[in-house]
Amino acid sequence: GEEEREHLRQKLHQLMPPDATGGFIVRTMAETAEDVEMQADIDYLRRLWSSIQSRGNCVVPCLLYQDLDLSLRVLRDFVNRDTSRILIDSRETYQRMAEFAQNYTHAVLEKLQHYGADRPLFDLHAIEDEIAKALGRRVDLKSGGYLIIDQTEALTTVDVNTGGFVGARNFDDTIFKTNLEAAQAIARQLRLRNLGGIIIIDFIDMDNAEHQEAVLTELKKALARDPTRTTVSGFSALGLVEMTRKRTRESLAHVLCEPCPTCAGRGEIKTAQTVCYDVLREILREARQFDAREYRIVAAQSVIDLFLDEESGSLAQLIDFIGKPVSLQVETTYPQEQYDIILL
Repeated sequence: GEEEREHLRQKLHQLMPPDATGGFIVRTMAETAEDVEMQADIDYLRRLWSSIQSRGNCVVPCLLYQDLDLSLRVLRDFVNRDTSRILIDSRETYQRMAEFAQNYTHAVLEKLQHYGADRPLFDLHAIEDEIAKALGRRVDLKSGGYLIIDQTEALTTVDVNTGGFVGARNFDDTIFKTNLEAAQAIARQLRLRNLGGIIIIDFIDMDNAEHQEAVLTELKKALARDPTRTTVSGFSALGLVEMTRKRTRESLAHVLCEPCPTCAGRGEIKTAQTVCYDVLREILREARQFDAREYRIVAAQSVIDLFLDEESGSLAQLIDFIGKPVSLQVETTYPQEQYDIILL
């Protein structure tokens, strides 16, 4: 609102040097920024603008400024006081980042470390495993419970389950403990996956109002560490928690993945038995339109196996009905839903 904008305006004036000229565009994300963070951004932008101005008299054509590459954007946008160190396994990238930090973000310089060992960095710190987990639907909790995270165009849903976890005292304690752990895990997963927009969380039902309040407080506390703006409502009448997280970039899944060509993004494929029935109906339609000597089914191994076993009776009935032979052929490259009917 206007009050928040005015507060940011006054804060900026206080942090600006007396001799500073020009202006700044302050995004709403700056509402929760500490003075030291805003001061670092002000200093960085002033030095950058000074550098651009100094090149203004160069001989044309001349590049005045270009956007930073990925490694330098990481220094600018993600490094904060909680960052302990930054390992870089490329000497060239390390030198470029060190030079940038020296000129623009001096406090970051001591966090940069060149990694020269033989073992790959991603292998050393199990990054590949973390990426795989961040792309999966299921997130296991230490207590034995788990989360199921589903992302759609409209919203993201998070379902909390106890799994096989049994509490030491009673079932209510089990639920409460699982929900507390889930609140921390959800906040972390939202950051890792960069999920934005509307998020609906279905915690395990709690009858105790104090337990509900404690879980909500834990969720807000965990989200407070998120640099991206979030808002959290209380429990609804249905026991759901609604929250929003500002969309800043594409989610991790959208960056690293594409819709499955087999299921076309549904997340499910037809069973082999369903495909068998599709095939039988297709042959019946073909037999009514064309007068073929024989019909050949070309399909995946799982579908052909069913026609040779459980669905052999259905296939025999079809052969008797159309009065033409039907042969079977396995195509190993076909996914389960794909098949062809060849008229011979």
